[in-house]
Amino acid sequence: MVTRTALFLLTILISPLGTKAQELLKRRPSPLAIASVRYKDNYVKVTYSQPQKKNREIFGGLVPFGEVWRTGANEATEITTTQDIMLDSVVLKAGTYSLFTIPEKDHWTIIINTDVGLWGAYNYNVKKDLRRFRVPVTPTDKVYEPFTIAFDHRNEVADLLIMWDRTKVTIPIKFIM
Repeated sequence: MVTRTALFLLTILISPLGTKAQELLKRRPSPLAIASVRYKDNYVKVTYSQPQKKNREIFGGLVPFGEVWRTGANEATEITTTQDIMLDSVVLKAGTYSLFTIPEKDHWTIIINTDVGLWGAYNYNVKKDLRRFRVPVTPTDKVYEPFTIAFDHRNEVADLLIMWDRTKVTIPIKFIM
């Protein structure tokens, strides 16, 4: 049988572990988010962190024009596809890639990069770019408070939508069957 003294000592030893676990589980200011789409046997997933607008000037302010951006917050955004897809009329082989962007006022440069597991764009390496292409910016009437990535899926095609503040960009995807 456990004595009161042993139980007291055990409680004292375990208490700091519980406090540390609670610290680790605190909500991040820019929480992790996932957007996904499935067509037949192909599954495409985008993993990103979701910063908030918080009354800030976003594009041209917090996110400067003309600079490589991680496309979200925290870790660099990643796109995973279980089978080959067409992205900007070029085949993207099944796998996981970083998704960087260079926002401009009227267009964005989309960058598919082979380096994954990066924090932000601090160690971004242009030599690992697999593909770069431009997409136009679409201003919106709606204000997107959280940075949002979503899919608009229509059978064998889908649009990957990136939205924040009053800005939206669309990246066309075609599923290869």
